[in-house]
Amino acid sequence: MRRYDWLKEIRRLDPERDFLRIYRITATLEFPWDITRALELALYRTYAVPSIGRLLAETAELTDRTQKRYDDTALLLDAVLEHGFDGADGRTAIRRINQMHRSYGISNEDMRYVLCTFVVVPKRWIDRYGWRRLSAHETRAIAAYYRTLGRHMGITGLPETFEDFERCLDAYEDAHFGWDEGARRVSDATLDLMAGWYGPLAPVVRSASMALLDDPLLDAFRYERPGPAVRKAVRGALKLRAKAVRLLPPRRKPHYARQNPEIKGYPNGFRVADLGTFPAARRAGGCPVPHTDEQPPR
Repeated sequence: MRRYDWLKEIRRLDPERDFLRIYRITATLEFPWDITRALELALYRTYAVPSIGRLLAETAELTDRTQKRYDDTALLLDAVLEHGFDGADGRTAIRRINQMHRSYGISNEDMRYVLCTFVVVPKRWIDRYGWRRLSAHETRAIAAYYRTLGRHMGITGLPETFEDFERCLDAYEDAHFGWDEGARRVSDATLDLMAGWYGPLAPVVRSASMALLDDPLLDAFRYERPGPAVRKAVRGALKLRAKAVRLLPPRRKPHYARQNPEIKGYPNGFRVADLGTFPAARRAGGCPVPHTDEQPPR
């Protein structure tokens, strides 16, 4: 295989019909490291919306059990990507996601915003720090993938195109980013977790992470803005990495999030049905999209 063979494969596919296949190639073969970092940043951005950050602080999942929350979120999203919307583990993952979300009073608008971050932040990250930019086929496929996930989560008013997702995200952040004491605790806990993965280098990693945050995000958490030299160094290092990755041969085997060293809570394996939390549900949390092979309740 040659370096751009996966891109050639992507361009032979239909981004509206084959979106799952395209996104799997993008996320597990072309950009597994970048997608992981981008989705971390995507979820982190959501804390700056006070209604989201405050709820996460109240549940204490991201302050008292930060590693478990990180693992469960990554593994549930990963299960849908690996097994699809109709595979048993993919459907179980969606059911678990819905059961957790529906146990709290989360607005449709907040849910839609979180979904927008999954679409927009990875493209912005890869276009800036990836070994190549995302193609139009990939961009359309990612929008179609998360639009489908949004339907399975019962989110209404879903954006149609990437541009729609982008406009929705930017407008929501402009209107809702703001200070919340609980959200700041969640932010600190998340940064401490990620920096802690690197042992004695933790202070350096934390500073580097801060340098990747934009000013509206820093201002919402009331962090000091990193100096221009630090930002330039960190972003320059990521661009040098991209140049090095471009010289590597293409990946032949998919790399899923469950294989990442950052997943530390399940050394002996896991069942998708056991992931996450099991709070008292307000109502049933199944998938709102009907499946013809589902059995009626007994």
